[in-house]
Formats: sequence, structure tokens, C-alpha cells
Amino acid sequence: MATLQVDQLSQLRDIFSRFDMDSDGSLTVLELAALLRSLGLKPSGDQIHVLLTTMDSNGNGSVEFDELLSAILPDMNEQVLLNQGQLLEVFKSFDRDGNGYISAVELVGAMAKMGQPLTYRELTEMIQEADTDGDGVISFNEFATVMARSASESLGLAWLSRGW
Repeated sequence: MATLQVDQLSQLRDIFSRFDMDSDGSLTVLELAALLRSLGLKPSGDQIHVLLTTMDSNGNGSVEFDELLSAILPDMNEQVLLNQGQLLEVFKSFDRDGNGYISAVELVGAMAKMGQPLTYRELTEMIQEADTDGDGVISFNEFATVMARSASESLGLAWLSRGW
């Protein structure tokens, strides 16, 4: 089974709680339907009943949080692996010499090739933001962290606007 980051688990628990209208720790068929519709899905009544039956491993007629996790983790794990693979390809396009790190020179060159030349100030800000261990280069983990933040924080939008 995949492992989730603490914040991902917390977000899932918050979503679950929001749709657990009676706060009994489980989702009824109606609560599950509301959750699915909030995600933009429009399942039929029959599809919701089939989903509930499939997810309800203890057979009590409702879906508890652990059952929801068991049902969605395989898909989340696949998505995380896919994202990591795509991210690694992007990282490699910046890591010109293939040493596993993006140096300031490689960052400047990659950004210029994308039509986003950096000023010295922009370069130093990007390096400082990403280089959490202070070694002067950006490792894949540091790069992945910045990219994950960029999906949810406005600070990361600066990276995206510069072509990251």
C-alpha cells in the first residue's frame, strides 16, 4: 500500500469529515454521493451503490475512512509514480551534465532556452528558495519539493511563471 504524506492524509481526512454529515465516522450512500458530486463526478444511483458495496470491506453498509483510503490509495500511488516520472524528466532537462544536481549555471541556461532569462536577483532567489540544505545546487528532492509547493502556494507560482 502506498504511503501518503501527512498533509495529504490530513486533507483526505478533512474532506471525509466534511461529507460525514452526522459525524459518525462513516459515509452513507447519500454522503458518498455528495462527496463524489463535489469532485465533479455525476454517478448514477446504481453506480454509487456499486461503489459503496465495493468499498465497504466490513459489510456494514457505509464507508469508513480506512475503507476510503484502501479504495483510493492504488490510484493515488499510480498518480504519484506518474508525477515523479514526469518530474524526473523535467529535472533531467535542467541537469545538463547529468550529475544529479541543478547548478546556477544550468538553471540560467535552461531558463534562457525557454525564453525566460533570469536576472541575477531572480536566479539567487530561485536557488535560495529551492536549496534547503544550502549546498548551492538543487537536488531532485529539493526540485520536487518546490514543484509540489508550486501547485498550492503563490510562492511557487513565481517559479511557474519563470518556466518551472
